[in-house]
Amino acid sequence: MEKRVAITGGSVISALGNEWPNILKALRTGKNFVRYMNDWEKYTHMNTMLAVPVDFTMPDYPRKKIRGLGRVAQLALVSADRALANAGIKADDPELKNGRAGVAYGSSMGSADSLMDFYSMLFMNNVKSITATTYIKAMPQTCAANIGVHFGLTGRIITTNTACTSGSQAIGFAYETIKQGIQDIMLAGGAEELNPADAAVFDTLFAASSRNDTPEKTPAAYDKNRDGLVIGEGAGTLILEEYEHAEKRGATIIAEIVGYGTNTDGTHITQPNRETMGIAMKLALENSGLNPAVIGYVNTHGTATDRGDIAESWATADVFPEPVPASTLKNYIGHTLGACGAIEAWISIQMMKEKWFCPNINLEELDPLCGPLDYITGDGRKIDTEYIMSNNFAFGGINSSLIFRNIS
Repeated sequence: MEKRVAITGGSVISALGNEWPNILKALRTGKNFVRYMNDWEKYTHMNTMLAVPVDFTMPDYPRKKIRGLGRVAQLALVSADRALANAGIKADDPELKNGRAGVAYGSSMGSADSLMDFYSMLFMNNVKSITATTYIKAMPQTCAANIGVHFGLTGRIITTNTACTSGSQAIGFAYETIKQGIQDIMLAGGAEELNPADAAVFDTLFAASSRNDTPEKTPAAYDKNRDGLVIGEGAGTLILEEYEHAEKRGATIIAEIVGYGTNTDGTHITQPNRETMGIAMKLALENSGLNPAVIGYVNTHGTATDRGDIAESWATADVFPEPVPASTLKNYIGHTLGACGAIEAWISIQMMKEKWFCPNINLEELDPLCGPLDYITGDGRKIDTEYIMSNNFAFGGINSSLIFRNIS
């Protein structure tokens, strides 16, 4: 018999803040956190100088436990630690070590500084910059592996390195693992550290914003005059738990995951596909057994790229019979790549519980080429709904959709 999957805790590290009261306050200001990066002026021929860094200092953990962590794994570990605390699970709880608890976590890649140490060997013809922890910091599975080791998890480890769907796929795969009765608890999420090379990727594709003189005006997803995305960083972690297991230990059940869908376009590495994006949402709805009409809000991927916004908005409109209320968090904190699926899921769940959903800031004139959605603007929207959807899409043609149910 399939199991129900509860969310009993969560945490984000983001430019909006780390705790919900601070995040809510920041969202209500209607302002973004995009900054001009003076350090990036040294990169010739790069147009964008914009990013959303996070003010983050690693807590005072024992050095032995963190010496193999680059910044991306540090973000992931701290988020996971706080999420467990939020779920009322102690880091030394025997249940984390009995084989019934695991981790699903992703990032686009490991820490760039450590990768550079390897590359320097090829240019400098020596290995002086490589140490015993260089690969541990650089490896793609660095977040999941280090979380597992830190908490002594002996259950399943799932590493999702699928760019912008890393966080959402981690949550989805963790959900399926518990639903099938394989695990009782899963730490699931994604992280990303700020790296100018990420900005350069999109810059070369003419997909990064170059409004360097007006960072407060960009990104502007769905706006007729948008000019591209802005890179951010952060981490997000959800604690997923088999429903009866959570009830038995007296946990506070915050929400329930009731649907997940993921697929691939099979057409192009970087160009979004309206049809298959819509299929991912339909798969999530089929998995949940819900009618689209009961979804009260959709947190969109909303990258502020022309092709992405148009394809996603029409894919969403194809699925929902009436224009569904929708907004994106990327206009506030930029595109956090491997972290975005988890950060956006957790904040969307909090908005659902608050019965208030953030507006699409910087949306001043809707692009007429975008699909007919109920784009939230102004001061946000009060919505009392039992179900919400959170969608993410990635290079490689990877699509993901999650559906959450409010538990009062």
